[in-house]
Amino acid sequence: MSQNRQIYLLDPHNLSPETIAVTFAKTSRSPQSFQEIADELTDEKSAEFHEKWVVGYGHGSVAEHAVLHLAVENVSRLAIECLESNRLASYTEKSTRYQKWDEDSFFIPEELDEEPALKQKYIDTNRFLFETYKKSLPVVRAEISRHSPQKAGESEAAFERRIRSDYVDVCRFLLPSSALANVGMTINARALEHAIRKMLTHPLQEVQKMGLEIKKVSQNNVPTLVKYADEVPHWAKVANSFRDISKEVSSNISDQDWCQLVHYDMDAHKLILAGLLYRFGTRGFQDTLNYVNQLTDAEIKSLTERVVYELGEHDIPLRELEYTTFTFDLMMDQGAYFEIKRHRMMTQTPQRISTLFGYAVPKSMVAADFENEYHQAMRLAHETYLDIAKWNPEVAGYIVPNGYNRKLLLKANLRGLEHLINLRSADNAHFSVRRVVQRMADELSNANPLLAVWIRKNTNETWQSIEKEYFTETACQA
Repeated sequence: MSQNRQIYLLDPHNLSPETIAVTFAKTSRSPQSFQEIADELTDEKSAEFHEKWVVGYGHGSVAEHAVLHLAVENVSRLAIECLESNRLASYTEKSTRYQKWDEDSFFIPEELDEEPALKQKYIDTNRFLFETYKKSLPVVRAEISRHSPQKAGESEAAFERRIRSDYVDVCRFLLPSSALANVGMTINARALEHAIRKMLTHPLQEVQKMGLEIKKVSQNNVPTLVKYADEVPHWAKVANSFRDISKEVSSNISDQDWCQLVHYDMDAHKLILAGLLYRFGTRGFQDTLNYVNQLTDAEIKSLTERVVYELGEHDIPLRELEYTTFTFDLMMDQGAYFEIKRHRMMTQTPQRISTLFGYAVPKSMVAADFENEYHQAMRLAHETYLDIAKWNPEVAGYIVPNGYNRKLLLKANLRGLEHLINLRSADNAHFSVRRVVQRMADELSNANPLLAVWIRKNTNETWQSIEKEYFTETACQA
């Protein structure tokens, strides 16, 4: 084997994902080059290897080298929520900001075939929501253009591009979770096996069938690695058990603050500083932490500022920011949740989507004199949700528009929160999610003022100013 450094691609045009995975796996025991290993492999030999080592001996990390690119089309945004809940994957989804939906672009769940009357009400409500959405687009556009008029010499196409996100961002509050969308997913076979199991165990038939189809399509490229991805009875039993017990827990939502920092490390900054000193020193961690604990406030402040020394706008903060965690109990509109759920390097536990927590009212809807139509659509969705929820609360989730609020328990380390706040507080982020992350940043700073030094955020606005500028009511009860 040559001793000269070599870097090259194993071409997926010439090698199957399973063969590439075996090629990388065999290098741990073979003196041959990657290309020499690959040249000796066939699809059959690769399958035999995976049956023995991945399936038989549980060496699942081998499957991480087999990567697939899946195109999933015309599934509901509610189903996409399950698909995108997988942490180790990359997604690109049809945007509610840059695309518009037709009146019939909604999913009708097969479960409703058992209840014809509910099915008809579901269809009628969806049509009303999508018709109201379509009617709102030119009305809200006119209101937005009144404040951002067309510039001299600006073409109509350029003008539309400039203001499109501003008015579509408002109108999307009307879109229900039944709205059909496309999503592209890049994922390795190990993570895909887990994703398929989650889908096959999901309570909605649409998600189960999506899982079966993804498994079938994937087996064309990784026949062995997802072969045994099946339903997981354990997950279903735990879900049913805790769902039953949770019914005994009373709730009072009227006076709950929508952003609560419910748990955090009191000495978060000291843990991070000790982690950094540990990396560059020779002491054990406890000794290092003891050293930090005896520093003066001025010395602590000086060290804190050094952590972000010459940190550029696009630089990633140091990994030691992961040594402290924070847990938030949040309530936000469904549209904002769709933005936050994309940040998967954290633990998120959303409650089931519903209309039980009221809905947000964008100020532009009111200014455009479309408030009555907006409330009418939201209330109809609430009525339909309640009717279907009496029979099946999971299916009822399809009818919930983006404007309705949803509860989310979120736990993340400071590095992950810094990324979330930095990205989602930017001027081009949706105003709903900007409001949420600005409030989270305030809660972090209130808990520990030194953390503000490490959190990059948009300083041109506050969550209060966003609320005042973009919302009339943040929790209008249906």
